[in-house]
Amino acid sequence: MKKKLSMHHRLLRRIGEIADKENVKAFVVGGYVRDELLGNPGKDIDIVVLGKGIAFASVVARVLGVKDIVTFPKFGTAMLPTADGKIEFVGARKESYSQSSRKPAVEEGTLEEDLSRRDFTVNAIAAALNNESFGSIVDPWNGQKDLGKKILRTPLDPGETFDDDPLRIMRAMRFASQLDCNVEKGVLRAAEEMRERLAIVSRERIGDEFLKLMATERPSTGLNLMFETKVLDIVFPEVAQLSGVDQRKDHHHKDVFLHTLKVVDNVSAATQDVWLRMTALLHDIAKPRTKAFKEGIGWTFHGHEEIGARMVKPIFRRMKFPLEHVSYVEKMVRLHLRPMALVDEGVTDSAVRRLLFEAGEDIDDLMILCRADITSKNPRLVSQVRNNYDRVAAKMAEVEEKDKMRNWQPALRGDEIMQIFGIGESPLVGKLKQAVVDAILDGKIPNEHGPAIDYLMSIKDEVLRSK
Repeated sequence: MKKKLSMHHRLLRRIGEIADKENVKAFVVGGYVRDELLGNPGKDIDIVVLGKGIAFASVVARVLGVKDIVTFPKFGTAMLPTADGKIEFVGARKESYSQSSRKPAVEEGTLEEDLSRRDFTVNAIAAALNNESFGSIVDPWNGQKDLGKKILRTPLDPGETFDDDPLRIMRAMRFASQLDCNVEKGVLRAAEEMRERLAIVSRERIGDEFLKLMATERPSTGLNLMFETKVLDIVFPEVAQLSGVDQRKDHHHKDVFLHTLKVVDNVSAATQDVWLRMTALLHDIAKPRTKAFKEGIGWTFHGHEEIGARMVKPIFRRMKFPLEHVSYVEKMVRLHLRPMALVDEGVTDSAVRRLLFEAGEDIDDLMILCRADITSKNPRLVSQVRNNYDRVAAKMAEVEEKDKMRNWQPALRGDEIMQIFGIGESPLVGKLKQAVVDAILDGKIPNEHGPAIDYLMSIKDEVLRSK
């Protein structure tokens, strides 16, 4: 007896009933089937019908009372939004691609032809929706077996699969992390051979796949495969350039790429926030640019945190990542060494205040990053560094309790300074405001309006002279 899939989504039975009334054969395919087999059903559903996908989707929309159906006539697809995801419809098809584009030429085909054009065997499994065969699995490429063995391979020759749609190279790396599986050697070989074909894929699509990889439970798996296949050189060269162990005489420095992978995984174990994970990926991004050797000291990377912060925006622009997250990642990269500088018993409250002020509401994220940055294999050193961070956290908690620094705002604003002196926006306003802020952070005056005004008036002449 063939295995049947227990499909839990509330709409699948209903769509199957509509298919029966329309005398249409309908199947759910791809990721939803894969995840159901893994016991983790998703919310987005792909449905293949033997016939016209858009026409069937229109019937479903009418029966379900959905008005905002989105159609793509050129590709024969339609999308229906649901309360918790979306359902996409397409007619079974076969595709062909030109060498200069990843947009396919589409023809009607059989279910088996449709499944054969999919990226990997684990995504080339279908389950029937019609009542008489509901849940019956169609698996011509043994995707269930590969899913059980945790192996990623393509239904057709991997070179042909990647040549048709090079984005599948990125998807291979992402699924390796997402499904915690091994990638067939032929697939990896084809990924390396075909990596230059990624040039025809839009940066938006590549960036989206990269973020999906970063959102997996253990991103290092996919990142390392990208490095081994030289795909990382094409997609994210700054990260690829972290690799290598510098040596001079008896001085070594750990491989920054391998260290970065560990930091990324450490952060990923602590949070699902993909942007905090991105700070882990980029925290040492400027080390190749700043490395220098000093006799008696060894390898140094002075200023890599500041230069790394300046590299964030150009990287985001090229990768088409959402720019609203730039300032957060910049800040985290810039500050990632600062907490360790507070370990010394002699560090003043003002130094702690400055860090709390600069980190603001992201101070907890910063400490997650700093703790994740501990990747030494020396248990004694790891214990010592963790204890140091515990001391830093305690010191910050003490200052925070006393000064309420989180989301702290100075008592004097820039617009008020302009009003007091009758001047417009200018660098001078910034200098005057910063002088007041410094005095508050250094503990010279309380963060209160009256003392702030008095201090401003007392230093205005000096600031004006230094203009």
